[in-house]
Amino acid sequence: MGHLYRRLIAFDLDGTLIDSSRDLANSVNELLGELGAPPLPIDEVRAMIGSGAKVLIRRALAASGIPEDPQAIGRFLDIYDRRLLDHTRPYEGIPEIVREARQHARVAVLTNKPLAPTEKILAGLGMRDLFDDVIGSDGAFPRKPNPAALLALMDRAGATPQRTLMVGDSGIDYETAQGAAARCCLVAYGFTDFARQSPNS
Repeated sequence: MGHLYRRLIAFDLDGTLIDSSRDLANSVNELLGELGAPPLPIDEVRAMIGSGAKVLIRRALAASGIPEDPQAIGRFLDIYDRRLLDHTRPYEGIPEIVREARQHARVAVLTNKPLAPTEKILAGLGMRDLFDDVIGSDGAFPRKPNPAALLALMDRAGATPQRTLMVGDSGIDYETAQGAAARCCLVAYGFTDFARQSPNS
């Protein structure tokens, strides 16, 4: 099995492994309600996901005409922590795909979501044991598209860029792979403009 640790497949989380859009949108709208604003449509919130919670909240506040509030991100994270697994589920076939990937490579999650909720979601969905490594946005490495975290995962796996595949749903994932000189596969579903415009989505 040692040869597997010279290959790496790194998966994005939201919009790639799991559909968390409803729980994120409900959490955003609960926050907006506390701030006196009406809810945003789920599809509008979905289009804001991908660059981390701070960017999501900044975009939601701007869309609602609310000035930036430094307290808002902390309140959102508290709300979201209660809703992590209300509706969030893996996309159809994803657990089986990851199990198959494990036959060929070391597999990891690389996400712009903080580590604690990432671990809770993966454990709650019975998926944590499918991954050899998980890196979130609040650890020692900068968020994607900075390639530092992907490079660290490659180093841990003993993988070269040619034997590394980043799987995601956005330009951020593509830029991350490019920055590490790795290969990239973008899924034709998920939350991003790429996914919505794909003829296969």
